[in-house]
Amino acid sequence: MMHGRWFKGFLGAATLALGVGAGLLTGSAGTVAAQDPIRIGEFNSYTGFAAFTLPYRDGWTLALEEINDAGGVLGRPLEVISRDDGASPADAVTVANELVAREGVDILFGTFLSNVGVAVSDFAKQRKVLFLAAEPLTDTLAWSLGNRYTFRLRPGTYVQAAMLAEEAAKIEDAVRWVTIAPNYEYGQAAVAAFKELLKERRPDVEFVAEQWPGLGQIDAGAAVQALEAADPDAIFNVTFSGDLARFVREGEVRGLFEDRTVASVLSGEPEWIDPLGAEAPEGWIVTGYPWYAIDTPEHDRFLEAYQERFDDYPRLGSVVGYAALHSIADAMEAAGTTEVEAVIDALRGLTIESPVGPITYRAIDQQSDMGAYVGQLTVQDGKPRMVDWRFGAGSDYLPDDETVRQLRGE
Repeated sequence: MMHGRWFKGFLGAATLALGVGAGLLTGSAGTVAAQDPIRIGEFNSYTGFAAFTLPYRDGWTLALEEINDAGGVLGRPLEVISRDDGASPADAVTVANELVAREGVDILFGTFLSNVGVAVSDFAKQRKVLFLAAEPLTDTLAWSLGNRYTFRLRPGTYVQAAMLAEEAAKIEDAVRWVTIAPNYEYGQAAVAAFKELLKERRPDVEFVAEQWPGLGQIDAGAAVQALEAADPDAIFNVTFSGDLARFVREGEVRGLFEDRTVASVLSGEPEWIDPLGAEAPEGWIVTGYPWYAIDTPEHDRFLEAYQERFDDYPRLGSVVGYAALHSIADAMEAAGTTEVEAVIDALRGLTIESPVGPITYRAIDQQSDMGAYVGQLTVQDGKPRMVDWRFGAGSDYLPDDETVRQLRGE
């Protein structure tokens, strides 16, 4: 079943009413205003990782306006009650509990960090509320720690590592690899997946050194020196945000990247690479979001609406927030009710439209098959850009059903 409600509200942007104390956002629409609203809980690391989460909020805000301008859901307007999760698993669970107990929501979406997503997933399982993990990339959410009440939108570490490994395997002289990743759930999962998937394609490769800086605590000089000392042919990088900028600048100064292959998760995403401007590295193989070069009807519609609404270009977070809220709205429409168990049943196997094309939430693991873009970094007119990129469908890289059952312990 496919739902395409996401593009129906492009004829005008609705005015937002913001209740500061409650963090409440509701799109205005006269046709549904008289009905009791459907309340959805949302939370993310707005103060901790604003580069991603503020565009993400703009994305779901645009979706909210579209949904309500098109008549709401089941004839009722949507309200999103939004909170900051403090980029902390404990704080996120506290916020989730407040949204459920005090605000009366049964459906939650959001979170950014993988360890935060895992904590909220367990909360959702215990409280039997639906949780759509919009951004967290660890695959434990869908596999080893997967549960009926948790869905995940973005392609995880396995899919993105598989795409990078596919490209890296083509470089014959890239045999000795080193890795650098933040020392928490996401970084550990990304490195493990890349090692496994690259060695499947190239049994001759070896991994000769690793660096595990704390998130937001990289000592770039020491890390670069340690990697250089291993005399690698290639580097797998998982750093992002300020850690990425510091790693790039120190690596350029010390010549770490000269004549070496670099494969890097997320480094083509505008959130993380645009702040580097003309200092962005060139030739890196990256996953990212080349919004400036995507030429499809669905993305053109999204890009036009987003730029008109916010007078800015979208980041990948914008796409994630937009698709997340539309996913929930479409699932409720498909279920014909807001009752949690029915919405879960409707979302399992549901296909929706999105700015990057149709995505399906696989019934077997409740992971969407949203794809990703992979290409090479360059600098054009002083701006970081992805070139020679391609879009890889998540369904082409996700493991088969038998493997998933094993990973989920079924």
